[in-house]
Amino acid sequence: MKALLVDDEQLAREELAFLLRSFPDVDVVGEASDGRAALETISRVRPDIVFLDVEMPGLSGVEVARRLLDRGGPLPYVVFATAYDHYAVEAFDVNAADYLLKPVERERLGKSIERARELIRSPERESERMAQMLSSLRDRGTAPTKVLVRKGGRQILVDASDVILAHVRKGAIRIVATHLDGYSNYKTLDELQSTLGETHFWRPHRSYLININRIEEVLPWFKSSYQLRMSDADHTAVPVSRAQTKRLRELFRL
Repeated sequence: MKALLVDDEQLAREELAFLLRSFPDVDVVGEASDGRAALETISRVRPDIVFLDVEMPGLSGVEVARRLLDRGGPLPYVVFATAYDHYAVEAFDVNAADYLLKPVERERLGKSIERARELIRSPERESERMAQMLSSLRDRGTAPTKVLVRKGGRQILVDASDVILAHVRKGAIRIVATHLDGYSNYKTLDELQSTLGETHFWRPHRSYLININRIEEVLPWFKSSYQLRMSDADHTAVPVSRAQTKRLRELFRL
């Protein structure tokens, strides 16, 4: 089996690579230190199994798994390897083959590899797994995703559908929702978007993340560019960068 190791800590990758040397039928074909690099490497080397950390800069491991599901086609078996046990439900949601807690023990690692072998050998189980994945995607499309907003010492959970926009303000991320605005615990807009997903949330400008269902008006601006007027109380005007103008035209047939 071809294996890919994804972890933002080099020591963790080295330790896992060391343990995998004792399994002669497992060949480590690549490593990645963040989620975006993982997606690129998976497309390039087509591993059979991916050992994936959860908490990483940019895209989380769960978001990487979700994007793989959205791509469709042949998929590697994902084994989450993390120091935290509270991601287990999310791992189940993206149909991970297994869930390892760090520090990884050789015996437990062997069980994950054996499970992947069984899945590869059994086309029937693979068909069942694909059906579960498609069901998971449908369920996730209707389930309310929530995001935490800090305001006045309170930590308030807001439905994703109520988020109108988010933008960088004085080094922090401000979230504007239907009934309140406040600040996010996320460090970057990329991290926030990885939670909210890309189906309804779009980056028209590097400093903004918006809910496309909350766009009120498209305003022509200078030199064939545009601004978007949002449906918040201030009717915020969000600039569209030149790089994203094509995406805007595709969205609204401009």
